[in-house]
Amino acid sequence: MHTPNTTNRSRPLLTLAMIAGGLTCLGSTTAMAQDFWGYNDLPESITLTGTVRDFKERSVSGGHTDFEFRPSGGFGHYMGIVSDYLGDDDKPVFNSTGLKISGHWKDSSGRKMISTKDYIAQREGDTSGSFSSSAGAIHDASAFSKWFRDTPGVNVSKPLDLTLVRQQGSNVYVFDDKQDPTYSDLGGFFPVNGDLFGNSAGNDKNFHFTFELQTEFVYDEDGGQIFTFTGDDDVWVFVDGHLVIDIGGVHSAVSQTIELDRLEWLEDGQRYKLSFFFAERHRTQSNFRIETTMQLRTVELPPTAALYD
Repeated sequence: MHTPNTTNRSRPLLTLAMIAGGLTCLGSTTAMAQDFWGYNDLPESITLTGTVRDFKERSVSGGHTDFEFRPSGGFGHYMGIVSDYLGDDDKPVFNSTGLKISGHWKDSSGRKMISTKDYIAQREGDTSGSFSSSAGAIHDASAFSKWFRDTPGVNVSKPLDLTLVRQQGSNVYVFDDKQDPTYSDLGGFFPVNGDLFGNSAGNDKNFHFTFELQTEFVYDEDGGQIFTFTGDDDVWVFVDGHLVIDIGGVHSAVSQTIELDRLEWLEDGQRYKLSFFFAERHRTQSNFRIETTMQLRTVELPPTAALYD
């Protein structure tokens, strides 16, 4: 395990009043603060292109066994479904059917984190969670292998754009289905309503799909870079091939945060990949929120499959 990182990498502590007092000739306090931190040079939004894959639920002909499945350990947040490292093809590797969380790992600010890993530095104020004995969030490696790979007769796919919007006066970028104009009137994150395989049986929404993003970023050791996801159902995020967010299972919205400064092998100014994998597997909700201070960019659009006969 790494030694706790107690280095203070924060930027200088200047209040808006101090900035305003010294730079009144430059305009409003907000504008000056943005210019001081360089926020005026940041793009207003970042659009990322990933792949959405549609599935049929398990109860219909051609349905996938994991979609509309009630975990044998009961609904809830499970960790350990995927291995700690991406496979050679940049896809998650099946590890187990998962263990249900009975208590969350948290940082000193109360933000939920992934369970302890030897490649994620621990810090003063972190608290440990715990697992229950319940398992069975998914079926097996064979079923899981189809989640993020185009598989004739099992899924169909197409590109999907997400636009993260910079929050005023900050370097924080957010995609939130409750605020995004495409999704705010849909009651959740439903990118393939009436599309691909069509809506879920007996419903006006499509609840059974996965979404994959392959992105990259430049690490800034003084930038306080973070990535937070809030949503349901399964979500896994990898940085440089290492699992850093683990929100498996069928559950209501759950959050986890990774501070990149905890990944002590990252080198300032170097470019790394962030890989993101999401699954919506069960009625009745689909929540999806990304918040990050990283300027991500799409590095590769995985090949997509046409609708199979």
